[in-house]
This record gives sequence, C-alpha cells and structure tokens, in this order.
Amino acid sequence: MGSKIHVYVISLVLFFFDASGAQSNTFDVRKYGARADARSDTSKALLSAWKEACAAVGSSKIMIPKGTYLLGVVDLKGPCKGAMHLEVQGTFIAPTSPNAHNKASWITFAYIDRLTISGGGTFDGRGEIAWKQNNCGQNPKCKSLPISLRFDFVTNSIVRDVTSPTKKNFHVNVMGSENVTFQHFTVIAPGHSINTDGIHIGRSKRINIIDSDIITGDDCISIGDGSQQIRITKVRCGQGHGIKGRLVVGIFVRNCTAYDTDNGVRIKTWLALHGGIASDMHFEDIIMKNVSNPILIDQVYCPWNQCNPKIPSKVKINNVSFKNIQGSSTTPIAIRLNCSSIVPCEKVELANINLKYIGADGPIKSLCANVKPRLIGQSIPPGC
Repeated sequence: MGSKIHVYVISLVLFFFDASGAQSNTFDVRKYGARADARSDTSKALLSAWKEACAAVGSSKIMIPKGTYLLGVVDLKGPCKGAMHLEVQGTFIAPTSPNAHNKASWITFAYIDRLTISGGGTFDGRGEIAWKQNNCGQNPKCKSLPISLRFDFVTNSIVRDVTSPTKKNFHVNVMGSENVTFQHFTVIAPGHSINTDGIHIGRSKRINIIDSDIITGDDCISIGDGSQQIRITKVRCGQGHGIKGRLVVGIFVRNCTAYDTDNGVRIKTWLALHGGIASDMHFEDIIMKNVSNPILIDQVYCPWNQCNPKIPSKVKINNVSFKNIQGSSTTPIAIRLNCSSIVPCEKVELANINLKYIGADGPIKSLCANVKPRLIGQSIPPGC
C-alpha cells in the first residue's frame, strides 16, 4: 500500500503542474536534426532540445518518436523552470566501443525536479562487445565500463514503461536523489555479464521500485551506503545476485520473486568496515525459485581477499525480519546468518519460512554465527 500511495502522489503532482494553466511545451528532437537511422549521432539534437525545454516556462515534453537513434554521451541537467517529460517512444543505442565513452556514464540526469521518463521505448547500452573486451571478472584493477543511466540529485520524479537491455555496466545508478519511482521498468542482461546491476541506489531517500522485471548478471537491486526508506514491491529478479542492502536504514521488500539467482535477499557488509549501522530491513512475502542462497546475512564479505580476516566488521545490524518466504534452494544451506563477532546482529526475526532443497546433498539446514534469531511460526529449514 505504501508504494502505491507514493506513485499516486507523484502522478498527482505531475498532473497538477500539467493542468494548472501553465504553458505546456513540446519539443520533437527531429526538429533539431535527429534522424532515426541508427547511424547519425543524436547527441547534439537531444541536448539542444533539452536546453530549450529546460528554459521554457511551464511543463515541457521532449519527444523521441519511434525509430532507432544513435546517442553518444549526454548530460541532461537542471534546474529547469518547470516539470520535464522525456517521452521515449523509439530506441536510443549507445556506441559499441567502451572507448567511445569519455565519462563514467552514458546518459546522466542531474539536478532535476519533477522529471518523467516514459513512452514504452528502449535505452540499449549494447554491452556485448564491451564485455568481451573487459576482464573485470578476473582483474580488480580493470578499467570500469560506463554506467548507462545515472540519476544525480533528482527529486519528485518517475521512470515508467521503458526498457534497459544489455548495458556495459550498471543499468541505473541513483545518487543523492529523493522521492523517485521506477514503475514497469524492465532490465535485460545475460547471466554471464559482469557488474550489470539493475538498479543501484546510494545516499538517496524514498526510492520506490514497483511492478518491474530485472534480469541481470549482477545484483538485481543493490542499495548502498546512506540510503533510507527504500521500498521494493512486486519485482521479479532473474539470474544475477538478487536484492542486496548494506549500511541502510529502512528497506521494505514485499511480494517479490527471485528465480535462478545466486542470492535471494542479502544483507552484506565488508569485513574491513569499521563502523556504521544497517537497520530496519524487512523482507516479506518472497518467492524463491532455484536460488542458491535464499536468505543471507554476510558480514565477512571481502572480494579479491583484500581484507584482514582477523579484523571483523564493526557495522551494527539490527531490526531485520524475513517473513513468509517460500520456494526452493539449490544448496542445502538455505538460511545463512553470518554476523560480526564484535557487534553481533540483534532483533533478527524469521517467520513462516518454507524452503525446500532440490539437490542431493541434504538435508536442508540453517547456519548462524553471532546471532540468535527469533523464530515465529513454521521454520523449514529449522532455525538456528
């Protein structure tokens, strides 16, 4: 109910500005020289249309008609004089070479209030060639590939009914933003793609992700440091690493499905972190289908073995619940709660868990360290 209320409020605000009597403006990128031939760079046309729309009084709509448009690196920045609407009916395609990007992101939206992105169109990052040229799976010092869609300091906005396939790196990165909703947002990337997180959120508040499909090679949704009040509802995560949170206050994940993923719902902190709090994280009504680690708290996370294993994490994890979680695990350890020996996890609840192991190495079980979870109702596997 909470997520639906947020979406209704956002829609109401946008409707108010559109219907308040203020001038409404439409800017078609074809009038600025854009051609839907998949060969001509549309960057200049889009930037010109954005500049005029942003400076116009009242709400403005930038139209991307059906067709395929080659688009280089663009920064679409505010503040603008009114609400901005990017209506993408066609397909934007990125340059195939990673060297074609001289920045860390392909399309950046920054310092914008009341932004709408919709239209049923596609942002195609064309990552297949770049993945073959990149060795980040083996080399921690590799050169990072560009993030596709970046939202920096965006407020009171909605992204709906668009698709993001085959990105070179993260599909979406949200930073320093507040009251942003992703609805009917589709992410598609093969399971072997590296670092193709669906939506990564950092230092943001009141971010809603609802009714969306995210198929990726890395985290379905990753929630980073300093984020608060993140609501995820009716999201289907395929392949990749599931939903992850760290150093977060307030995650609410409900009515979601994870299938063929490494992890279902995961809370992790780096082994080397020396402080911080991760609290008020709640996962409810989740279906797991062929998931390796359905329920996981991992406070000994340390890729590339860069941490001292003798120095435990000092991040405090408390007030966490896993309720009404059912489905299948591909490993016999369906619940793994591995907390810090310095600051044990507190107020962890497992309620009505029903997970079945679909392998031959059973029986199914739970493993816990430095935590005594509260058990309510059915518990399969038995609680620890």
